[in-house]
Amino acid sequence: MRTLKISLPLKEKDLQEIRSGDRLLLTGTLIAARDEAHRRLVELKNSGQKLPVDLRRQTLYYVGPAPSKPGQVINSAGPTTAKRMDTYTKDMLELGVIGMIGKGERGEETKRLIKGRVIYMAALGGVGAKQSKTIIHQELLAFEDAGMEALRLFEVKDFPVIVIHDLIAFRKEQHDFKAKWIERLTLRWALKYSKWVFTVSETTKKDL
Repeated sequence: MRTLKISLPLKEKDLQEIRSGDRLLLTGTLIAARDEAHRRLVELKNSGQKLPVDLRRQTLYYVGPAPSKPGQVINSAGPTTAKRMDTYTKDMLELGVIGMIGKGERGEETKRLIKGRVIYMAALGGVGAKQSKTIIHQELLAFEDAGMEALRLFEVKDFPVIVIHDLIAFRKEQHDFKAKWIERLTLRWALKYSKWVFTVSETTKKDL
């Protein structure tokens, strides 16, 4: 598998190049949102109210980080199960989201919705403390009363993910088999992935 360094927000040329199975090191900004933040964003959208952030061409990270301790940029920030956000996928697409990061596979209807429109990337649970070392700044955007499920902006450096569904190959029939294989890869290779995350996070820490 290739390892690519990718800047955020995602650029069209990168979307055309990225393929399922690629390991990406993301640098730039992510929008951190899980169940409650998604629900509230959809409520605002459906009622015609202004959203607290422009989601066009943004990448969502399905996460609710643990409360930070004194001196920490952020506490453990591992992904939540992506299928929990499937209900909101159609709305997120309508708001212009082009990238999603979560844990595990997506439902069949969601795969149909994102086909050729969004890339889905996986991060693994269990290495959240190490992965959080690649988050160098966080900012509260909205829904502070939701606690760990508030809407946040993360600035990341070499944030490690594996691509499950890419933008281009996903349009082809043969992609379905490969995507299912990659989905299982991220689950079965947990130890190997965690070693990669550990290496990336330690390198990032030294560079800061």
